Amino acid sequence: MIMHFENLYLEYAVRLSASFLCGLVLGLERKTKHHTVGIRTLVLISMSSTLLSIISYTMAELPGRPQGGDPTRIAAQIVSGIGFLGAGAIIRQGLNVRGLTSAAVIWTAAAIGLACGIGQYFISFLTLILAMVCLGILEKLEYRLCPAEKSKKLIIVYENHSVDIELVQKEIIDAGLYKRDLNMSESIEKERIELIFSVKAPENFNMGHLTKRLMKLGKIIKISITDD
Repeated sequence: MIMHFENLYLEYAVRLSASFLCGLVLGLERKTKHHTVGIRTLVLISMSSTLLSIISYTMAELPGRPQGGDPTRIAAQIVSGIGFLGAGAIIRQGLNVRGLTSAAVIWTAAAIGLACGIGQYFISFLTLILAMVCLGILEKLEYRLCPAEKSKKLIIVYENHSVDIELVQKEIIDAGLYKRDLNMSESIEKERIELIFSVKAPENFNMGHLTKRLMKLGKIIKISITDD
């Protein structure tokens, strides 16, 4: 009996240690990229999911409990409850939404923790490896295929209100921006026209290059690009 408990405790220690390691790796990946969700958060999510899954099937096997107890009940509550924690990592900044990947990593940490809790080490570490591939290699591939990710507001004020707006839009697109909307206001008294574009811009966008192209179309009083 003593040997049985020693083996059982050793198994629990291995499961919790495995979930600690998986949460640590995921946390390091998020922290090195300066995201909100950090190391301690994902380690605690992974380990607590493991602990709850152990408790879940242990309680179902306690002496004196009715036969046929459901060992998946607590695990099911983890799956539904972790969504609230993931939602807290999502931040909306104007038209930009940040934290969706971190929320998905929270789900992954919880799932890995549950897998470690029932002793499924192979799928736990396989999921961890695939998750790191997704967060590392696929991120670079996604950036190459879809570089224009951040929504920004481009404001251009021309001194002459007779500037050709179609040419302005063409220069903006040729400079690597994806145009979404255009708002325009005109001051007849001052003979000025203000163009406000909602655009998507890549991280390596060259503002100086665009300014030189737009200056050929008329005298610019003001030009700025800010997060929308």
